[in-house]
Amino acid sequence: MQDIKRADVRNRLLGALGTQAFELLQPGMERIDLPLRTVLVESDQPTSHIFFIESGLASIVARTVDDEAIEVGHIGWEGLCGTHRLLRLETTPNRTFMQIDGSAITVPVELVYRLIDEDAAARDLFFHYIHTCELQLAHSALANGRYNMSERLSRWLLMCHDRIRDDDMALTHEFLSLMLGVRRSGVTDHLHILEGMHAIKATRGRIRIRDRAKLEEIAGGCYGAPEREYDRLIGSR
Repeated sequence: MQDIKRADVRNRLLGALGTQAFELLQPGMERIDLPLRTVLVESDQPTSHIFFIESGLASIVARTVDDEAIEVGHIGWEGLCGTHRLLRLETTPNRTFMQIDGSAITVPVELVYRLIDEDAAARDLFFHYIHTCELQLAHSALANGRYNMSERLSRWLLMCHDRIRDDDMALTHEFLSLMLGVRRSGVTDHLHILEGMHAIKATRGRIRIRDRAKLEEIAGGCYGAPEREYDRLIGSR
């Protein structure tokens, strides 16, 4: 295993752990590269490690037996992949893979279980994170039911921006259509609308954030509440 120093860690959850909690996980930590399309959690397959994302973007996808799919969440430097393991579940029907290449620190599940059993503060931190994921999912349902496409697209772009931490994001129309559950042509039309409002600049396979405040204004009430809850429970940037 690598000797990963606390000061070098770029994942917010690992950074929020107490010193003793971090040191308990430290012997099992390994930093790995995650190329595009790397599968972190396979549907209905046991997962042996927790992935603490440091860079890039992982996408959680729900799929039906009819092969209909939609993104139900994404994870960047603020989170981890494998929340079902924190709940002592071997598998999950959902699939998680890298939509933008990056890196992560992996820790064996057994070591994370030991930490949860021995450190109440660390257990609370991970459970608080699960709560923020559930809240984000609830607000996705709210956005889908009560907000228009431009507002929903603005919300997803803001969420990606939060997790990638770069104004120039490698987001394809295919990925955006998966996120929003709409046709690619619909995504293209609404990207043009956001461009016309000078909030973004869209090129082939990339989207540049030109005016984040404008995106927040367009998204309105469908963005912000889960993010504030995360900062309240886990800590601000």
